[in-house]
Amino acid sequence: MHNQLLLLEDVEGLARKGEIVKVKPGFARNFLLPQAKAVVADKRTLRMQEHLRQERARQAIEDKNSSLELAGLIDKKEFNLIVKVDSDGNMYGSVSALDISKMLKERGFAVDRHHVKLQNPIKAVGVYEISLMLKEGVQAQIALEVEGDLPIAQSKKKVKKEEVAEAPAPTA
Repeated sequence: MHNQLLLLEDVEGLARKGEIVKVKPGFARNFLLPQAKAVVADKRTLRMQEHLRQERARQAIEDKNSSLELAGLIDKKEFNLIVKVDSDGNMYGSVSALDISKMLKERGFAVDRHHVKLQNPIKAVGVYEISLMLKEGVQAQIALEVEGDLPIAQSKKKVKKEEVAEAPAPTA
């Protein structure tokens, strides 16, 4: 159907604004064209290409500067996130990239969930090193301490174990 498309905006994982791409017909028909992220590349639209490339180059400079500024503010900082836990300290659910992004946005840092590089969701309380890949390849690291909303009942566990150990063994 559509051999080549001219991108009108950046599409993550595909290409940047102003580039001509070949995609599968379903991706073009169901995503790129309806959301006005691309147009069919023909003689008329190819004239737009140079204008879009120049626009993209200006945008890349702005994105790089804003990402460097954000990385300077956030890099090596420590954050904490309180999650719901049971009395033994086991988390209900997990902490995802979206949760980390929301927490950072609440604290005034504009970090999209796609910028948070998390292999797997966090499923236990503790301290984690989280990598961020901001726009234009700018990297940053944060430390995230995941804390439970209830005090962990470790002292009860220890007491029970000690009581069991000190109790005299029944003689037969």
